[in-house]
Amino acid sequence: FNRSTKKSPQGFNIHEINTVLAEDIFFKGVLRFKGSLMINGKFEGDIDAEEGHLYIGKNATVTARIKASIVSNMGLIEGDVETSKRFELYTGSRIDGDVITPDLKIEPGSKLNGNCTTIKEEIIPKIN
Repeated sequence: FNRSTKKSPQGFNIHEINTVLAEDIFFKGVLRFKGSLMINGKFEGDIDAEEGHLYIGKNATVTARIKASIVSNMGLIEGDVETSKRFELYTGSRIDGDVITPDLKIEPGSKLNGNCTTIKEEIIPKIN
């Protein structure tokens, strides 16, 4: 058993995730982190992870303004997202909000309800 190569159904290495907020967790406030974090429960507030990778699990609901390097969504996001590298929507996921990102991945069966702007990585404006 090689822990470093175990993959999720979405293809990412699940052992690369530093912190997990479990399905029974409800967190409200401001969340700041570096590295990687997966939300499997509910979150309301602001997420600031300019140097982080945010994973949103398939049963998660995140009502927030999100700023991160990479966001991989398998659940529900209600709010605007700004990434400096990539935004990913996996099958069955949904976002109700605007997205600013230099790279966008959308799988069939996902929903983006909002505006999406794809621009060069070095000129990403701030979401108000």
